[in-house]
Amino acid sequence: MITKQLPWSLASASERLTATKNRIRSDEAALKYVFTQTFLDEADGQLAGINQCSDSPLCGALVSVKDLFDVKGFVTKAGTTFMADDPPAHADAPPIQSLRDAGAILLGHTNMTELAYSGLGLNPHYGTPENALSPGCIPGGSTAGGAVSVAQAVADIAMGTDTGGSLRIPAAFNGIVGFKPSQNTVSRKGCKALSRSLDSVGPMAKTVAACEAAYTTIANTPTITGLNVDEEFIIPNNYCMHDLEPPVQAAFEHAESLLLSAGYKVTRQHIDSLDALKQLAIWHFASIEARGEYEEAYQNKRHMMDPRIAGPTRMGRADEVSAAAYRQSINLRQKLIHQYRTEMDSKILLLPTVPIMPPTFASMEDDDEYSRVNLQVLRNPSIANVMDCCSISLPHTHADATIGIMLTASANHDLSLLKLAEKCEQLFSQ
Repeated sequence: MITKQLPWSLASASERLTATKNRIRSDEAALKYVFTQTFLDEADGQLAGINQCSDSPLCGALVSVKDLFDVKGFVTKAGTTFMADDPPAHADAPPIQSLRDAGAILLGHTNMTELAYSGLGLNPHYGTPENALSPGCIPGGSTAGGAVSVAQAVADIAMGTDTGGSLRIPAAFNGIVGFKPSQNTVSRKGCKALSRSLDSVGPMAKTVAACEAAYTTIANTPTITGLNVDEEFIIPNNYCMHDLEPPVQAAFEHAESLLLSAGYKVTRQHIDSLDALKQLAIWHFASIEARGEYEEAYQNKRHMMDPRIAGPTRMGRADEVSAAAYRQSINLRQKLIHQYRTEMDSKILLLPTVPIMPPTFASMEDDDEYSRVNLQVLRNPSIANVMDCCSISLPHTHADATIGIMLTASANHDLSLLKLAEKCEQLFSQ
């Protein structure tokens, strides 16, 4: 299934690991704030055991792990300080164990937005890594350190989560591939939750082939149906396309022209289910469900939390919602999923991953601007989470601007979406 040569191997694993360890330990400026803790002292032991995995496509791959996943012997902090003194994990989360068993070498926990509750990637506790393509700009989030670890060629693969774009936003901002699988195909056990309704587990890498190698390793194989997508793209003319910054619009239109020139069908049309989506209070899921996970900390350790996360516009907003209103949001979401699947069938939703270029750190100092931009970057990718889809962001550079091109398919079309994405990747890299 994987058609491209992967950049790692058993033969080169020792040399590559040594070089990577030296980079991480050298205080290289580009890697500042990427990791919250490393597993480098244990990496040589991992290396010694990978000979038995020589037939695995991940044998020798260097993998960074978002600080939401349990890694045996290490504390999982989820970007917080209030969890910093928790007991170390007694076992790997199942996706991490699968990677280890396949011969991947785990490098460390990567930095993230606290509790994964933002698409911007800022963390006041552990610092925020700088965008790999745009100095002085944010990395996107919440899987911020993971994206930068790949973009800066430290990790081959970054494991992360995606609740409203947390894999695809930082992938788009840093010029790499981010894949959000169908939620039911990868275990979330041993991974701290933000929204159990919307969270998905997936990889980032420089290529689709590397993401596919990771996904097929961590996926619950019996749940992958391999449904075929129609290689037909739909661009909505009623949602997500009204506020594109000029470089994003130019690059997206160029990508569209490449698809058309290659013989693909690309249609701009009204999508009724996206109009209906405007009636759903998507924020209910993260706000209420985060309180369900972290209520004790919210009540007793709020002074230790990022005020933008624990404040009245995010976790605090849950107090505005009645049980009946939350249940109505759940019911409406289920109706929207059915409506979207009926309307789109096996077609691919085609959008810019985010409508803007990466904002500067300076612009994010204003709370109102932070909130506005956060909603803006989450809007397009969150469609896939709400509508229970699989989705991938591919990098595309045009006129010196690198953006993300997002392909989204209904649930359980993961493998055929990856095949199509690899074809598109070749077009977009021209």
